[in-house]
Amino acid sequence: MAYEAVFESGGKQFAVGTGDVVCVPHLAGEIGTTVAFDRVLLVRHGNETRTGQPHVAGATVAAEILSQDRADKVVVFHFRRRVKYRRRTGHRQPQTKVRITAVHA
Repeated sequence: MAYEAVFESGGKQFAVGTGDVVCVPHLAGEIGTTVAFDRVLLVRHGNETRTGQPHVAGATVAAEILSQDRADKVVVFHFRRRVKYRRRTGHRQPQTKVRITAVHA
């Protein structure tokens, strides 16, 4: 039976299990290194569920960095009618793709 957890990284929450691949906001580190997320909000194993207030004490989520990428482009378009004003810009947010290797409760 696999552990499942909800952790926080970069102001966002991620629900994961062992072996999942998720894209989190940019983390410093080289490809292949291991990172640990200690801001775990919930841990579930079988019928037992532990929630934190706000974090579960002693719980960590271990992950391996797979790649350092950038997210899909978000197009920003400014327009004012009748004055020939149009501005188009784009933005790509840096992100890190990680594989969850273990959930320690």
